[in-house]
Amino acid sequence: MSAIDMKLEVDILPVSDVDRAKQFYERLGWRFDDDVAPMPGLRIVQLTPPGSGCSITFGEGLITSAPGSAEASLSVSDIEAAREALVGRGIEVSDIWHGPPFPVEARQPGPDPERASYGSFCSFNDPDGNFWFLQEVTTRRPGRIDAGETGYASAADLEAALKRTEAAHRERNGQDDDWASWYASYMAAEQAGTDLPS
Repeated sequence: MSAIDMKLEVDILPVSDVDRAKQFYERLGWRFDDDVAPMPGLRIVQLTPPGSGCSITFGEGLITSAPGSAEASLSVSDIEAAREALVGRGIEVSDIWHGPPFPVEARQPGPDPERASYGSFCSFNDPDGNFWFLQEVTTRRPGRIDAGETGYASAADLEAALKRTEAAHRERNGQDDDWASWYASYMAAEQAGTDLPS
């Protein structure tokens, strides 16, 4: 029997002030999806990070966890650009670190020296203290994405992949007339985590 795809769709956050949380996540630049109150005591607000297939939901009557108790991760293709964008929106963001995200004592200052995928982080909190950390992911580990179903979540992710592919192509092949075929093979392999073309 083949496995059934199960894609994470929504993460529910505990917040104490729904309108304050809504304003904060909109300030992050997340897409506003919905704000409904289908019955007394129930309010559902949903927003989605740019390029994400998973949304967040918060509101009234949804969750019993204490406000500020959630921890979640966001992947970004460029940790420095992502941090700069958040700071530009007035968000208080930690300095960039490398090493494991937990425990805090294991963190080392600055981006990973080799800019290894999964190696660089920064973090921020929402107004309730829900903790978010950003992780730089440029090349997925094998098996994370089906090699036959590669895709890019946003134009920015595709642009970053094209730049990495261009640099790899120049290093390995110089310039040639069949760059589009090589680019396609490289980008699909990079995203799927399989062997890169030489």
